[in-house]
Amino acid sequence: MADAMSENSWSDSLQPLEFEKSVKDVADSSCLKAVPSKFNFTNESSAFTADALPVVDFSALSSGDPHQRSKAIDHLATTCQEWGFFILVNHGIPESLMNATLTAVKEFFYLPDSVKKQFEAKSVLDPIQCGNLKVTTASNQSFTLWRDYLKLCVHPQFHCPHQPYLLREAVMDYSERIRKLCRKLMEAICDAVELDQQYMDQVLEMDSTSQIFVGNYYPPCPQPDQAIGIPPHTDTGLFTFLINNGVVGLQIQHDGKWFDVHYPPNSILVNVDDHLEIFTNGRCKSLNHRAVVNKERERVSVAILNGPSFEAVVGPAAPLVEKDGRAMYNSMKYKDFLELKLTKSRLGDKSFLEKQRT
Repeated sequence: MADAMSENSWSDSLQPLEFEKSVKDVADSSCLKAVPSKFNFTNESSAFTADALPVVDFSALSSGDPHQRSKAIDHLATTCQEWGFFILVNHGIPESLMNATLTAVKEFFYLPDSVKKQFEAKSVLDPIQCGNLKVTTASNQSFTLWRDYLKLCVHPQFHCPHQPYLLREAVMDYSERIRKLCRKLMEAICDAVELDQQYMDQVLEMDSTSQIFVGNYYPPCPQPDQAIGIPPHTDTGLFTFLINNGVVGLQIQHDGKWFDVHYPPNSILVNVDDHLEIFTNGRCKSLNHRAVVNKERERVSVAILNGPSFEAVVGPAAPLVEKDGRAMYNSMKYKDFLELKLTKSRLGDKSFLEKQRT
């Protein structure tokens, strides 16, 4: 049995497993009364309610009123520094499209395992992957996550299974709209930290920005305190955009405490990722979050990780380094960072982002 550990003592190794049986199939067993041993991880999932999670109004960020936009940019910058998470409203994406995307993803997980098996991960950089993941702790204990996933590289090239038939159209439309939102948020961050947007475009190679679509399925769990959906982690990239089917399960860490995250329909939860923290030389913060499970209801979520070009070498922006007197992080090609974070066997008691700090 794996023991509960501090959030910084995880290995960053998320190892794809050979596709034997989906977690959904395990959970659907009529005789399942306890968590099978390979999933067993004792954890404490209680959390506070995040009543004060900041709200960012996208319409104010894109306003033609300079005063309104300036206030919105200041609010975004403060939020990214103090919380690293915010609820995005008035973003312009139809609620019908968000619901269609969640429905199509759920239908994928309801496909027979024999169909899903053709998309099992062979490596962490495969453009289409599905299955479940094994995590190794710093004390050399391993367990499988109570979660099935579908991971797609959707930009700069688009990849998606052809089943179910509604999935491809929904993923393409939704991810394109999210990509445009991310670009606008990055422009606002550049304005906030007084960086030239052309500099951002050139250094991060934003015309060939990377975008990874992740669908998650967490079935009801007979012992929620003996399994976990995803352990504490930060995301690679610039911004992650998350929606779900209304079932609470995401928890974020703020000021040393864990908070359950609730956000209203037609809003999107956005979090700062590792490379935005690096690029802003620490002005924006990529914070730990985790996914817990419950006994009663299945949870479906969609996360889109938006990053720089896979080929971009990402480090602290030179004008900010000059202003701060030094670079707070090392530079590394984004593709290499991504691969190392997902395959490094273990990193002791520090996350990979912490290892990048100088």
